[in-house]
Amino acid sequence: MIVRQLNKNNSILNKFIAEIRDEKIQKDSMRFRRNIERIGEILAYELSKELQCKQETVTTPLGTKKVELIDEKIVLCSILRAGLPLHQGILNYFDDAENAYISAYRHHPNNDADFEIVVEYFASPSLEGKTLLLIDPMLATGNSLVAVNEALKKHGTPKEIHLVCVIGATEGIEFIKNKFPENTNLWIAAIDNTLNDKGYIIPGLGDAGDLAFGKKL
Repeated sequence: MIVRQLNKNNSILNKFIAEIRDEKIQKDSMRFRRNIERIGEILAYELSKELQCKQETVTTPLGTKKVELIDEKIVLCSILRAGLPLHQGILNYFDDAENAYISAYRHHPNNDADFEIVVEYFASPSLEGKTLLLIDPMLATGNSLVAVNEALKKHGTPKEIHLVCVIGATEGIEFIKNKFPENTNLWIAAIDNTLNDKGYIIPGLGDAGDLAFGKKL
């Protein structure tokens, strides 16, 4: 797996990451969603540089011009509900992509720290031979991405997979490396080193779904 960590280079991206982490700024859920969306746009732009292109001719009012345009059948698949703002940011750039949505949540059967990933709602086009962008803002243990990828297999085998995340934990990244095809790319804005005993990223930012859309029962 090729890991591409964007905040290694200084850019405006770091401002958006700082704001989604800041507990004071987090209280404005609209700003939180917009910052996640903007991070998605930056991730999409960087990812686009690695996609296959073909030359086409554009006709202007005064002549013609040859341009290189992306030549990929792209499917964006986000994990509900936290993935929605990130999905929108990526869709802003890949606006002709197909879209898939899947739910995955942590179920604690014994009301303790142990959990299993439950995948329920699922809507997806065929993935056969296409470029799959699998979108999840927080890559903590990595179990959600693995469970979702297994569920997606019934819809075909993608030509290639790009995982798109905002913040990840080193442990989770190491876990998924052997669970996805070798040529999978991980595009991630920032990486933290620690998970707590409940499997949450430290320092991370908290629960991205709650911060974007309000607390759940």
